[in-house]
Amino acid sequence: MRPALEVADIVRAHGEEFRRANTGTLSAAQKRVLSAIERCRTAALGGHVEACDRCSHQRIAYNSCGNRHCPKCQSLARAKWLDKRLSELLPVEYFHVVFTVPEPLAALALQNKRLLYGILFRASAESLQSIAADPKWLGAKIGFFAILHTWGQTLTHHPHVHCVVPGGGLAPDGRSWIRCRPRFFLPVRVLSRRFRTLYLQYLERAYRSGKLQFFGELRCLKELANFAAFLRRIRKSEWVVHAKPPFGGPGQVLDYLGRYTHRVAISNHRLKAFYGGQVTFAYKDYKQPERPKAMTLTAVEFLRRLLLHVLPDGFQRIRYYGFIANRQRTDALALCRELLNSPAPEPPRERLSYPERLKQLTGKDILRCPICKLGQMMRIGEFGRGAEPRIDSS
Repeated sequence: MRPALEVADIVRAHGEEFRRANTGTLSAAQKRVLSAIERCRTAALGGHVEACDRCSHQRIAYNSCGNRHCPKCQSLARAKWLDKRLSELLPVEYFHVVFTVPEPLAALALQNKRLLYGILFRASAESLQSIAADPKWLGAKIGFFAILHTWGQTLTHHPHVHCVVPGGGLAPDGRSWIRCRPRFFLPVRVLSRRFRTLYLQYLERAYRSGKLQFFGELRCLKELANFAAFLRRIRKSEWVVHAKPPFGGPGQVLDYLGRYTHRVAISNHRLKAFYGGQVTFAYKDYKQPERPKAMTLTAVEFLRRLLLHVLPDGFQRIRYYGFIANRQRTDALALCRELLNSPAPEPPRERLSYPERLKQLTGKDILRCPICKLGQMMRIGEFGRGAEPRIDSS
């Protein structure tokens, strides 16, 4: 069912006002995201006409924009991604580890997204791999994937990486599988300190090579003395690495992935009201998770916060490491399964269509006729961009 309120409604109503207020500061990528969201599933992108094979009810299905920042366009991307992950899950306990940078670094990352998000991936991945390889803790080569999120619940800039890791890894000689202790993967304090060391090491290297940009209140950091003092303050703070309770097994991992991997900064279902240029949305306060809360912002401020989370063009927000890295995944997973005495999953007999995959994942049949509830909606015609077809809705 279509939500009563969508992000697209806010963009269509206040997008031009926002563009005028931010002339000269919006990036080309942010402009494209605004345009994509306001045109998504409208006549501007064309579409097709469907008719029920039982009652002949007809409806228009407009094309999606496909932009990875659009709240309406993630289901298909998620279904395709999950199809590929099904064969990669191992019959072991899985762990969820989150790496977060301190707030002062979040401000700097906003001005250097591609570089500092890349450092976030690199430092968190190397922290996991180096601590796991230490015989004191696990002594194994691990494999995992990492997902970048850049938002907090109130749409503020809060870059962090979620890592999903099997509980164990390959022995250095590749002849055995080393299991981690039950419900314990790696010590978060040790991970935190290694993460801090590596991140600041790569950040200082980027500064010395002249790759960092500084604007506004951060302009003073161009001076070496000021940047050195900035690093000293951050080095003294404790960095947050959070290990969530482990998943029970591959089934729970898949359920988590289906809900989590292709999230955007805010879903349409969190929007509660839009009136008089004000937007109200629900958010979770993790200090009081049992109490639902709501925040109201002007539409222009809402759009400003939304666009903070537009990623640089071509930036990969899901990355793979260790024995599931792209270049070695097939052979390494085959070895892991052999050592775990676990047969490879049978390949699907036939490739599921998007509606079939969505139904399997969510139970929602998007082709079921909304009128008679018995028939299937079948495509009977197409129309191009800008055309508005007429249908018989009787």
